[in-house]
Amino acid sequence: MRGAHITGWGSALPDKIVTNDDLALAMDTSDAWIRDRTGIQERRVGGTTAGLATEAAREALERAGCAPESIDLLILATTTPDQHVPATSAVVQHKLGLRCGAFDLNAACSGFAYALVTAHALIQGGGLDRILVIGCDTLSRITDWTDRGTAILFADGGGAVVLEATEHDAILGWDLGADGAAAKILECDIGGYLTMDGKEVFRRAVRAVVSSAENAMKVAGVTASDIDWFIPHQANIRIMHSAADKVGIPHDRVVNVLSYTGNNSAGTIPLGLATAANDGRIKPGDLLLLSGFGAGMTWASVVLRWQP
Repeated sequence: MRGAHITGWGSALPDKIVTNDDLALAMDTSDAWIRDRTGIQERRVGGTTAGLATEAAREALERAGCAPESIDLLILATTTPDQHVPATSAVVQHKLGLRCGAFDLNAACSGFAYALVTAHALIQGGGLDRILVIGCDTLSRITDWTDRGTAILFADGGGAVVLEATEHDAILGWDLGADGAAAKILECDIGGYLTMDGKEVFRRAVRAVVSSAENAMKVAGVTASDIDWFIPHQANIRIMHSAADKVGIPHDRVVNVLSYTGNNSAGTIPLGLATAANDGRIKPGDLLLLSGFGAGMTWASVVLRWQP
């Protein structure tokens, strides 16, 4: 059976920066209060989901050396499509000049990991050779910027990878899950703003990430000591470090871009991956653990060997 590995990666962030001090002008908060509770110093705001997704995808295609016509499928993980109809993936497909199928996938902040597992399965058993996988969200459009509980967290941005068929599979194990009974703790009605029960999200998120990560590592036949880099969903530094502690991964092996990106949902894991790959932290042969959690409640983890 064929496998797959990542051959290209890219990322995109809006130009506009909103600092903690900027937020303090509009609500009862401070830079120190936000940093202590979230690890965020600033966040990026602006642009469209299609625009940011296209920018990240184009960079990934260039790095992989892939012509647009060589891509067999586009999967866009997003919870913030630009329109109800059509799917934002169709707009991105057109902007990139692709000649393949395209669809949106919504698993909230777990979306990129869900999309990566889906793409892997379609290469492994579906005969496709190259799939463009994008995670991108523009949460600023559904954020109440007067609500201290959510405005300090959410932002815009995205990342993308090209997943290609190979004889030696780099996707070694994965785990997907959901619990719809927890849907109310983080939600947004059509036309409304995000609402969140922060304490309950924190409690469930840590538990979900730990369980999912351990399940994925068990399938892959590895342990935490084998993991070179842990790339979690960038939601809150306390959640990230608490999960890493419980899994058994030191903080210096946790990729963290949260401080300057904020939480851009499905965009955080590919942003972290692209950043660590670009700055040389991730080396060929390294073992990576990607793990996300989000509204739904959903969770997902992937163990992969870095073989670009």
